[in-house]
Amino acid sequence: MNQIVSHEVWLEARRKLLAREKEATHLRDSVNAERLALPWVKVDKTYVFDTPTGKKTLADLFDGRSQLIVYHFMLGPDWDAGCPGCSFLADHLDGALPHLNHHDVSLVAVSRAPLEKVEAYKRRMGWEFPWFSSFADDFNFDYHVSFSKEQLAGETIFYNFAAIDPSEGHDELPGLSAFYKDEASNIFHTYSSYARGPEELIGTLMILDRAPKGRNEDGTMSFVRRHDEYEESPKAQSCCH
Repeated sequence: MNQIVSHEVWLEARRKLLAREKEATHLRDSVNAERLALPWVKVDKTYVFDTPTGKKTLADLFDGRSQLIVYHFMLGPDWDAGCPGCSFLADHLDGALPHLNHHDVSLVAVSRAPLEKVEAYKRRMGWEFPWFSSFADDFNFDYHVSFSKEQLAGETIFYNFAAIDPSEGHDELPGLSAFYKDEASNIFHTYSSYARGPEELIGTLMILDRAPKGRNEDGTMSFVRRHDEYEESPKAQSCCH
């Protein structure tokens, strides 16, 4: 239980926190500016994805726009369901799509699972955002979100821009990558983020950060379940009954 104080004392504490919140906002603005200033890497390799309308290249995924965001969704070839954390994030994508598309940005998810598994899980979750398979391609391996048995049996794997112990990894890990396509159809890799990097896409967490108990978790997103796996919450009792 937090300390109970008068409104005047609370207001003083809140103003101090507001100053810190403003610092955080200005820092975020500064980090965003540095992100936009990152150098780019030309993508010379051809990647091909399985989609509901046939095979498509990375260039096709832009869908007529100049910017592409790829969410690396953890769903491996032998998995029965998608990662709960990735599913939590994906619950927030459909509402953003119209705004992104009208701002010259396409957003898609890519997983290494075969397309039929991707489509089945997408139907289960009721999502509409574009989601494709890189099952027959190196895309996931090249962007360091999928790892072979041989890699996991080695001394290190490369994830989140560092060599880590394979015991800290998995055959699939989360991430997000951004690409730009110029008028000559040259494609450039502009940004990638891993681990908790894409967390700000999860609006529910941002709301919970402002709730009285915050995220109220034992570990990172320990409370999260797929949205069709939560037990029904007990109904609040009325004071009149």
